[in-house]
Amino acid sequence: MTDVLLRDGRPWGLGGPADILVRGGLIERVGEAVDAPGARVVDLGGALVLPGLVDAHCHLDKTLYGGPWVPHSAGDSLAGRIGNDLARRAELGVPSVERVTALLRTMIAYGTTHVRTHTDIDPGVGLRGVEAVREAAEGLPIDVTQVAFPQHGLLTNPGTAELLEEALKSGVEAVGGLDPAGIDRDPVRHLDLVFGLAERYGARLDLHLHDGGTLGAWQLELIAERAKALGPAAGRVTVSHAYALGEIDEAHADRLAHALAEAGVVVATAAVYSYPVPPVRRLRAAGVTVACGHDGIRDLWGPYGSGDMLERAMHLAYRSTFRSDDDIALALEAATYGGARALGLSGYGLSPGDRADLVAVPASGPGEAVVVHPGRTLVMKDGVVLHN
Repeated sequence: MTDVLLRDGRPWGLGGPADILVRGGLIERVGEAVDAPGARVVDLGGALVLPGLVDAHCHLDKTLYGGPWVPHSAGDSLAGRIGNDLARRAELGVPSVERVTALLRTMIAYGTTHVRTHTDIDPGVGLRGVEAVREAAEGLPIDVTQVAFPQHGLLTNPGTAELLEEALKSGVEAVGGLDPAGIDRDPVRHLDLVFGLAERYGARLDLHLHDGGTLGAWQLELIAERAKALGPAAGRVTVSHAYALGEIDEAHADRLAHALAEAGVVVATAAVYSYPVPPVRRLRAAGVTVACGHDGIRDLWGPYGSGDMLERAMHLAYRSTFRSDDDIALALEAATYGGARALGLSGYGLSPGDRADLVAVPASGPGEAVVVHPGRTLVMKDGVVLHN
């Protein structure tokens, strides 16, 4: 593997201009006037250097990306979107290896190096989505982990629980859940099942929680209690969406934030449409890891999504009414370090010894990088320059 010397970059959070020496797929040295005879030299021209972007919540298996435009046909309700998904996926050839591949290639070009995708598991589709995502990701310079996800109900959809277990046996890295009260109407049994699977297979857990208000807040309390009992590994349990956190009063949100932090529960958000956004500043102040992802990208749930995590971070910052650079940096953190913690990534960052997963942008700092989300001037994965 060729050594690469990145000249005149500005690693985020590490001070002023610096050179970065990459050797053997790792960052070996960060400093001024680094000497590396024989290395390939890439002049970054003062660009801001970020660790590889992390999409901590998407649905690759559902995507229609790269195919003909499909006008959106679902209603606005959660039940309407679930029904539309079920009714049309066979007609439109979902899941499609070709479309997943097209989307992954776009994500790579934007500097995303790690993806967590929620893959539908149900008796109608079986494990075909899992297989399609694996085939699409094979050989691409991006790390893709999957969540076995009961999109169409778990307890209410007989046979799904057994398929979730089959997915975990096949190597799927995480198990998912969906609105234990609102969809399955039995939160205790739902959580018993998914936490039991996670413990049995040493898997991570990521639950979609659209239920809002006090109902959603109560379920967050149940999840925090179980996560605390599951073990000390912070980040093993993620709650995606968590709309309730953006709907309850501040005192209640503070109590929940501290409970989630104590239990090591991650909150992942996509800041989509007009749905409530978890209070990022409040959660971070309490010590909760916040991650970010796209959710659906051009699929039967909605026609939007670009694959660019800097653009998604901009949506999160905008929906959070962040205006100062320090606040906007919280959105960038969610699309980088927060996502890395949610996925349990080791060797992630910009320090010597970290994996050389890097992206450079012509921006003065995190505020400009997020708001402008300019073109990438460098994308590197495991020390290999993919774009320059």
